Amino acid sequence: MADEIKAPELESRNFIHAFIEEDVAPGGQYEGMTVHTRFPPEPNGYLHIGHCKALTIDFGTAEKYGGLCNLRMDDTNPTKEDEEFVEAIKEDIHWLGFDWGDRFFYGSDYFEEDYRQAEGLIKKGLAYVCELSPEEFKEYRGGVGVPARSPYRDRPMEESLDLFRRMRAGEFPDGAMTLRAKIDLNSGNFNMRDPVLYRINHLPHHRHGNKWCIYPMYDFAHPIQDALEGITHSLCSLEFEAHRPLYNWVVEHCDLPAKPRQIEFARLGIDHTVMSKRKLRRLVEEGRVSGWDDPRMPTLCGLRRRGYTPRSIRNFCERIGVAKAASVVEYGFLEHCLREDLNATAERVMAVLRPVKLTVTNYPEGKTETVTVENNPVDPAAGTREVPFSRTLWVEAEDFLETPVPKYKRLYPGGPECRLKGAYLIRCTGCVKDGAGNVTEILCEYDPESRGGDPADGRKVKGATIHWVDAATAADAEVRLYDNLFSDENPDAADKDFIECLNPNSLEVLTGCKVEASLAEAEAPANFQFLRQGYFCLDSKDSAPGRLVFNRSVSLKDSFKK
Repeated sequence: MADEIKAPELESRNFIHAFIEEDVAPGGQYEGMTVHTRFPPEPNGYLHIGHCKALTIDFGTAEKYGGLCNLRMDDTNPTKEDEEFVEAIKEDIHWLGFDWGDRFFYGSDYFEEDYRQAEGLIKKGLAYVCELSPEEFKEYRGGVGVPARSPYRDRPMEESLDLFRRMRAGEFPDGAMTLRAKIDLNSGNFNMRDPVLYRINHLPHHRHGNKWCIYPMYDFAHPIQDALEGITHSLCSLEFEAHRPLYNWVVEHCDLPAKPRQIEFARLGIDHTVMSKRKLRRLVEEGRVSGWDDPRMPTLCGLRRRGYTPRSIRNFCERIGVAKAASVVEYGFLEHCLREDLNATAERVMAVLRPVKLTVTNYPEGKTETVTVENNPVDPAAGTREVPFSRTLWVEAEDFLETPVPKYKRLYPGGPECRLKGAYLIRCTGCVKDGAGNVTEILCEYDPESRGGDPADGRKVKGATIHWVDAATAADAEVRLYDNLFSDENPDAADKDFIECLNPNSLEVLTGCKVEASLAEAEAPANFQFLRQGYFCLDSKDSAPGRLVFNRSVSLKDSFKK
């Protein structure tokens, strides 16, 4: 069972870097060579936070050693591959701050070379055409201590070569034949029991149309691609560890210009989410989310729309480290990294999400003034701004109780003085209700001598500090409050239906919210701290002139167990 990471602040040695330093040192297999890695995503979906760990390792490792990193689309399987995903992957990588220069490739760029190498293996007696059906293939696979079988293993080289060429020519239907490597039917590693190198698939390819009807398997194509591109270190996730002997076999027995080294690391696991493209695609196709960029999705485009910053995500990936053992990281730690970044950079503004009118009854009617508030108290260089103030304001409904509960320090008739952020001290004198008994207006009086409302003025006030928005100038906004998409901690477990684990309260939409007038001029992806509410960003998709939509990126409260 995977271990849960609760305190990834502790640094551990990066074993990948240790291997690379050994390889490039004097006497190492890559002495004097430039470290060269690659990131090979499959263009059948959008990148998610799990891919982000891999691409951070691939690009970051090359960056650390002054090397190169290629971007290569793994499009050897024509099923559900699309240029839409290619462009989205490029955008996400650039957004994170990485670049591949002029080293952008497609796995399908090498189809002719893959085919040539396959013919070469047939001619060397190291591959043969097998006619076992999928059902027979499974039956003849053998078991522990029981070797696999194939009645076609000793087929003459000339016959296999002829059949392979006819496979390419489209003479046979899907599933009729495969090309298999001749390795070891008795191997304890089932990946080495004469694995399939090519299969017939008459689906059109997103780049090559109907040119090909046979496609190489990833385990065969990938080492060839790496070698042709001069990759020194092929960094991949841990499920490929058992495939490494096959990777090395292909490199050793094909006629290739280089011998890359495969190194595996553990995938990223995060609680309360799923990171299977198949499952994420189902959420989109069934309309359970608004799209791949829904801010509740773990996709990079979804996280970006929610307000996550490149720095927070890269920091998250760096701090969880690189390990060989599978682990699960708290989603709260990802939020912790975002909160740290936004605390230092986000402008503080006032927004009222559930507004109720507050009237300062002794403030002159028709008068408007401005008060000064800090843009970011963490960063003195951020300066201050002027905010309009008048007789009528909007405050949060929760900041008033007609009959207070014990220890309530906000507004109630006859209660203590409270501070209006940056403005004046006020004392509640009563309220106005509608016919149903709902409070529609809070009444208060202010102290004209308390302008600034700053605790540093020495006045001891028992009441709380209240944020507010001037009613005469406030802008209307829609605010979307997000929670985990899944209420279950482990919705990806094999014994669970992940759809049944969806959190019905993962999105709450508030309309009629009131925000400072200056926010009407904001442009996505601007980040803000709404005082006392959390960190928010302007929605990049649904906001438009005259319609403000804000997404809550993360709350102010940090639940991560440090």
